Formats: sequence, structure tokens, C-alpha cells
Amino acid sequence: MTSIPTPVDARTRRAGRRRRSAVRWLTAVSFQLPALVLFGLLVLLPILFALYTSVFRWGGFGRPSDYVGTDNFVRLFQDPVFLGDLWRCLVLVVLSLAVQLPFALAMAVLLNQRLRGRAVYRMLFFAPYVLSEVITGVLFSMIFAPGDGLADALLGAVGLEGLGGGWFSDRSTVLATLFLVMVWKYFGFHMMLYLAALQSVPAELTEAALIDGAGPWQRFRRITLPLLGPTLRISVFLSVIGSIQLFDLVWVTTAGGPVHASETMAVTMFQYGFKRYQVGYASAISVVMFAISLVFAVAYQRFVLRRDLAGATTTMRGGGGR
Repeated sequence: MTSIPTPVDARTRRAGRRRRSAVRWLTAVSFQLPALVLFGLLVLLPILFALYTSVFRWGGFGRPSDYVGTDNFVRLFQDPVFLGDLWRCLVLVVLSLAVQLPFALAMAVLLNQRLRGRAVYRMLFFAPYVLSEVITGVLFSMIFAPGDGLADALLGAVGLEGLGGGWFSDRSTVLATLFLVMVWKYFGFHMMLYLAALQSVPAELTEAALIDGAGPWQRFRRITLPLLGPTLRISVFLSVIGSIQLFDLVWVTTAGGPVHASETMAVTMFQYGFKRYQVGYASAISVVMFAISLVFAVAYQRFVLRRDLAGATTTMRGGGGR
């Protein structure tokens, strides 16, 4: 015979379920709490503080008291230096997407072939990314030094000394030279991303296409490139965000010069905040940088990464789902 549960038994089971649920909840909170505290102190609190100080005329000492409202932001978008920063950021983003990433993809495809010593080439191409931005900046400051730098010496050796001389000191060449340094520094990172994705492409697909008579370009365009889509989209996202926040490399090589020709938003923010002690205005720059990055990140996730994220969080339905 089966016993009929009494109200006392039902209450006991409900109490047990509540205790187990409370234990699971407390366990989850105890594991997440340290990370949440660090996130709040190191991320949320600085953001809120920057928002607060951006509406004051403040030199960084004492308590902000000279409230100016949106004057810092109005001044910001009337400042030709900051408007130039936005334009240079756009130029670097376009160059990164049009030159750096295709170059990294081409090198990844090449190093995915059966080449003698390809492991050495991979290490050499990835090594610049391991170096700090400060070391890279100092290195290329010496390479592109006017007159006695390695770049001018090599051009002089092949009879092209007339092409050198300016590099970081000429307004017309500084941004292009800086971009060359960026490519040298960061393309290896994107190359390794693409290389890892290429090695995950099923060989059966390319072999079947080869049997069907597809050429190398057709196999790359119809099979390899679509399968690289998620990696390419992440690479584009990282490249754009990195261009928006670019600081270390610029500060070490040019400090934003000559005459603001290579200045970025982060360099302008540093100049006003730590050189001119206009911390309220620098906070307004940081808020605009954060807003640009946030809007781009949300829009990119909503319209570009949506399919990748949906594929990662949903399950197959119909005959394929089990």
C-alpha cells in the first residue's frame, strides 16, 4: 500500500526545496560577488565618476564645485582638435578594415599551407603583438628617425633617399607612418585568429569541392570564407574598438604631433587631463569615447553578431533536434 502524504509531509518537502534553492542561490552569489565587487570598483565607479566630473569645470584637485552643465560637451564639438581626432579615428578604422585585416587573412591562408618552417613564420609574425606598445613605439621612433634612422638608410642604399626624411615629423606622412607601425604590431594577432579558424574548416568540404572541379578561388570564396564569418566579424569588432581607444603607441611615437596631426581622442584626453589639468573637459572626452564605443558595440552585436549569438544560445529544432 502507498501512504497518502499528509499536509505536514508536503510542508516539509516545500521547506526542503526552499532551503536547497537558498543554498544554491547563496553559493552562486558567493562565487560571483568578488567579481561583481571588482567590476563595480574598477569599471562602474570610474564611469559614474567621469559622468559626474564632466559637467564641472574642475582642475583635478579638491571637490568639483564649478558646475557648467553641458558646456564641456558644447566646447568639445566646437574644438577643431577633437573634430580632427574623430576624423583620424575614422581614417584609422577604414585603413584597418581595408588593409590590415585582409593582409592578416592572406598571411593566415598562406601559413595554413604545407610550408617548410611555417611554425617559425607564425612565431615571427605573432611576436610583435607580444611586445608592449611602449617598446614598439621606442623601436620605431629610432627606425624612422630623420636622417640617421634605419628607414632612411635603407632608402638611401637603393637610391630612394628623396622618399625619406619626414615620417613622424611631417604632417602629410605621420598618420600613414603610424598606421604602418600599427599593422606591424597588430596584424599577427588577427592572423592567428584566422589561422585557428582555418584549421577548424572540415577538410572533407574542400576535398569534395576539389573533386567537383572547383578551383582554389572558388573553394576559398564558397567554402572557406563563409566558415570564417564568425571569426572575421569578431576580428572587425576588435579592430574598430582598438582604433577608437588607441593611445600608447601614439603617445610614445609622436605624442599626437606634429601640430595634432596624429592625435587621437585618448591622447587629447590625456593632454587636457594630465598636462593642462582641465579634468572636467577631459572627462567629457572620455564620456564621448565611451558613448561611441558603447553605441558601436551594441549596434554591431544587434545587427552583425546577432546570427552568431543566436546560433550559440539556441538549439536545433525539428528533425535535427534530439
